[in-house]
Amino acid sequence: METVCNKLEKCMMEVKVTFTTEEWKNAQEKALEKLAKNVKIDGFRQGKAPMKMVKSRVGKAAILEEATDVVLKKSYAAILLDNNIQPVGQPQVQIDELTEDVLKVTVTAPVAPEVTLGQYKGLEVKKGTVKVTKKEIEAELANYQNQFAELVIKEEGTVENGDTAVIDFEGFKDGVAFEGGKAENHSLEIGSGSFIPGFEEQVVGMKVGEEKEIHVTFPEEYQSAELAGQEAVFKVKVHEIKTKVLPDIDDELAKDVNIDGIETLADLETYTKEQIKNKKQTEVESKFSDDIFNAVIENTPLEVPEAMIETETQTMLREVEQNLSQQGLNMELFQQLTGKTMEDMKAEMSEQAEKRVKFNLILAEIAKAENIEISDEEVDDEIKEIATYYGREFDEVKTIFEAQMGQIKSDLATRKAVQLIKDNVK
Repeated sequence: METVCNKLEKCMMEVKVTFTTEEWKNAQEKALEKLAKNVKIDGFRQGKAPMKMVKSRVGKAAILEEATDVVLKKSYAAILLDNNIQPVGQPQVQIDELTEDVLKVTVTAPVAPEVTLGQYKGLEVKKGTVKVTKKEIEAELANYQNQFAELVIKEEGTVENGDTAVIDFEGFKDGVAFEGGKAENHSLEIGSGSFIPGFEEQVVGMKVGEEKEIHVTFPEEYQSAELAGQEAVFKVKVHEIKTKVLPDIDDELAKDVNIDGIETLADLETYTKEQIKNKKQTEVESKFSDDIFNAVIENTPLEVPEAMIETETQTMLREVEQNLSQQGLNMELFQQLTGKTMEDMKAEMSEQAEKRVKFNLILAEIAKAENIEISDEEVDDEIKEIATYYGREFDEVKTIFEAQMGQIKSDLATRKAVQLIKDNVK
């Protein structure tokens, strides 16, 4: 076969392929033999009829189609290897000319882009500082205070913000009750935002025994398509009003929080300050990494094929599924709660997926430029950490990851490249 390779836009490679007469005739013969095995002709056992009769029975078009499949399966890898093409997505084949004498095809494949590194050392990226204020500590202590608040029945007065109202309610759209819109003796904390916007505000001011019609409009993105954006009326009756009685912020509250080593309010304040500090430090580090991430990408413009973006998007979706699973949820329930389709989620992730692909390509090129190498000892250390995390034996985990040693080394080299960039930030 003869091939002519061309570079197209958007990281696509094109190979024009012309098969030799000998290759093409051999493929047709093999195709005919294959088809003959399934052809039934009166007077002959299946697969034993003369080839001339088989050829007449199956027809030229079927033979050429099968022969195309035969020759492509045999030559597919060679077409890519001979032209130094390493696809990052599924290649496509187009038939350009198909006769008994000639077969010409065009193979197109997405490939990783060539990376010309821009500045990655001496980047001017500022790292935030961490400061914990007294007000933040007090707010966190107030959260503990709320967690241990007691609900006491309100003998007199009306529903106020922060109270819990025990109510019956039933929802109607155009005068007809709708499914899922009814409950009895439901405890609703006013101000929690757990009901449709505007509902809780209209419960404020109601008395025990009072009945009222509450008018609301469902959000446009509401999970039920029949109710989304629609006006509705809820008939509401208040049975009971409970108000919060907050405990004092003192040593007793500190003990009630039940954290190891916390016995006094001073202990709880110190612990709270450290927790806030750690959270802020994590946020600062994350912001610093993101800013570096964006600066590196900005300094090294490159175009990536859609196939790589799609692959990374699928990886991100699997990460979401794993996180949901850890929370006891699944993708279907998450979509119902958020009102988002799989296509909505992929569209939202696409931009971030593209950035991740670019950053990983740049990091791989930095690792080459800086001659970053990973030793067997470093790989073993990584496997030891994995084994410890999962409570398994080192040798067992190493055997499991034996086929992925190359990927582990690549990941470790990428981490080193990231650290190199961070270490050289101005």
